[in-house]
Amino acid sequence: MKVTLFATCIVDMFQSDVGIATVEVLERLGCEIVFPSGQVCCGQPAYNSGYVEDAKKAMKKMIATFEDAEVIVTPSGSCATMFKDYQHVFQDDPEWRPRAERLAAKTYELTEFIVDVLKIEDVGAKLEGIATYHPSCHMTRLLGVKDAPMKLLSHVEGLEMQPLPNAHNCCGFGGTFSVKMGNISEQMVDEKVDSVTETKASYLIGADGGCLMNIGGRMQRRGKPVKVMHIAEVLNSR
Repeated sequence: MKVTLFATCIVDMFQSDVGIATVEVLERLGCEIVFPSGQVCCGQPAYNSGYVEDAKKAMKKMIATFEDAEVIVTPSGSCATMFKDYQHVFQDDPEWRPRAERLAAKTYELTEFIVDVLKIEDVGAKLEGIATYHPSCHMTRLLGVKDAPMKLLSHVEGLEMQPLPNAHNCCGFGGTFSVKMGNISEQMVDEKVDSVTETKASYLIGADGGCLMNIGGRMQRRGKPVKVMHIAEVLNSR
């Protein structure tokens, strides 16, 4: 199957290893990867901050860039959710609404694609240790992808998963929220770090780079010896 990769800004600028892992996992599962060089930000930071008209410029660019894709896969539940939301942003636009609807219908978050489209739950990954999983707000509450990550992690050889206390709690990132409301965000991420610490896990795994940057940064400042890994990196461990 030909898969067009939507890498996301965070992967492009901060987490290139996640992008590499995503490509390697999908190729190992038999996919042919296409990477459109014209992709930019999905517009979510501007959209979530209330600058809808400004965000539309980036959204139109992304719709045009991915228009010919057979299937779009991204290692981010949050950015996949934004692609799905384009159809609502352009609901009164007779030209862009149908194009946004077609984009939404062929967009998948990475684990959702592997489990629900490829019908694979064991990718042959191996990682020794105890881990816990942070379910991001956008991926679970908005995109509705809850079970796919756990199904894949349950088949990683050597990995023991521990449930994360209060897993439903937001980590306090929320894009620009962590910048505009820093003091509140800090208290929220401290709660998340305390929950991770309680599990005694060696690894914190997640499927959204923004959350992992936020939690990982706070754990580092608090001296917590927990390795943060995107689920693509875990699935690519052998």
